[in-house]
Formats: sequence, structure tokens, C-alpha cells
Amino acid sequence: MSVSATATQPPAPGARKRERSLVINKLRKEYRAGQPVLRDVSLEIANLGLTAIIGPSGTGKSTLIRCINRLVEPTAGEILFRGQDIVRLSGPELRAMRRHIGMIFQEYNLVERLSVIENVLCGRLGYVPVWRAWLRRFPPADVERAFQLLDAVGLADFANQRADQLSGGQRQRVGIARALMQEPDLVLADEPTSSLDPKTSVEIMELIARRAAERNIPAIVNMHNVELARRFAERIVGMSKGSIVFDGPPDALKDTHLIEIYGGEGWLE
Repeated sequence: MSVSATATQPPAPGARKRERSLVINKLRKEYRAGQPVLRDVSLEIANLGLTAIIGPSGTGKSTLIRCINRLVEPTAGEILFRGQDIVRLSGPELRAMRRHIGMIFQEYNLVERLSVIENVLCGRLGYVPVWRAWLRRFPPADVERAFQLLDAVGLADFANQRADQLSGGQRQRVGIARALMQEPDLVLADEPTSSLDPKTSVEIMELIARRAAERNIPAIVNMHNVELARRFAERIVGMSKGSIVFDGPPDALKDTHLIEIYGGEGWLE
């Protein structure tokens, strides 16, 4: 099998960096009219590095992440990426944009009955004809890259094992490999460590940070664990009641900020 390619002029390095920048302007989301979950959030994410979004449950962290790739429909605002406003895209244009945004889910979102290697290859579904996907006939180059990614996340020996036979940490590693299989320009992770033990949580965060750095792409990770955010993020965004109340480097995040983010001093004890 072969894949046809069209010769294109590669973008200049500066243009490539601008493509990977994400700009959010006055993003608002209301599940119920007059009750905003996101309150006119504005945020600019540079073209590389790991940004952690922290805050209590119900403050809009997951909604923000999911608005970026339109798993949740914004009520108002702009999300500018690769020279387009994602909010205004639909149909084929939205599907094309999603190819460039890798997503790592809290609940893994694997196809349990498929093998590990088949789940990783699902990251190429937006790039191959439907008939190839149905028949699981992916180009040899894609199959080779999927095996390389499994090796990179430490699961080379599990390629032919069913996804439902894996541990939580192993499933999340498959999810990371699947996201990277898209060759994305942005990685989003929605609470990727919330259901994992402390040791595995550190391993998963190391994996996300390292693979994003190797590809020179930005990663946005929504998480509860403040210490993990401090350890792995280059930038921390703190949210409270749908608004950003802190935005800065980890060493600038003080207890006073955490009290504002989480509301009260009790949780610091």
C-alpha cells in the first residue's frame, strides 16, 4: 500500500510557530441561559511548553479544554489557531482542524475490544479514506509509526493485547500515543492523572511533557494536583468560578493565590 503526497512549500519557521500559538478571546460558555460556566476568558498560549490549568471542580477547566476542540460548543468568543477561528468552523473545516489537535481524555476513550496498536492507529482516522479505516488497512508508514510510538511510551510488548486488558496507567499511555499519532500542533489533556495512583501520575505527566517538548508543540493540561502542576508546567493558569484569577510561572504561585483559586484556607492544612 502507498500514500500519495502533494508537493507543498514548507512554511517558514516563524510562520510555523505562529500556527501553533493559540489565542482565546472573551470565551463564554452557558449551559443554561444567564449562568455562565466560562466568563469571558481570554488567554494566549505560546507555540511550545506545558501549561497547567488548575482549579476546583465545576470552575470550568474541562469546559475550557473541550471548547478549544469544539467537543463543547462555546456560547460566545473566539478561539484562534492556525490562522482560523475554531468557533466559526463546521463540517469538513472543523474535522480538518481537529486533525491538528491531539486530545488525551480523563476516561481514556479507548475502543476496548480493539488491540493496543489498533487504538493508536485511530489517531490517523482523520487522514485515511473511510474504507481503509473500516477494514483497518492503514498505510505501512502509519503502522510503523504506531509501533514506534508504542515503544516510546513503554508499551511495545502490548501491541496486540486488547485495550480492556490494560491497567489505567497503560490505557493512558495508549491515549497519549494515539494523540501523538495525529502529529498534532497542539495537545490537550483533560485531567489525565485524576484516576491514577501518585507514581503513575508522575510517569504520565513526564510522558506528556517530554513528548510535547520533543515535537516542539504546546500542551495544555487541566488538572487538580497542584504539586504536579508546579513540577511539570512552565506556566500555571488558575481558575475560579469560570474566570482566570492567576496566570504565571510555578514559582510565582503562592498560598494566597491558591486560597483565591480554591476558596478558603482549610484545604491548605
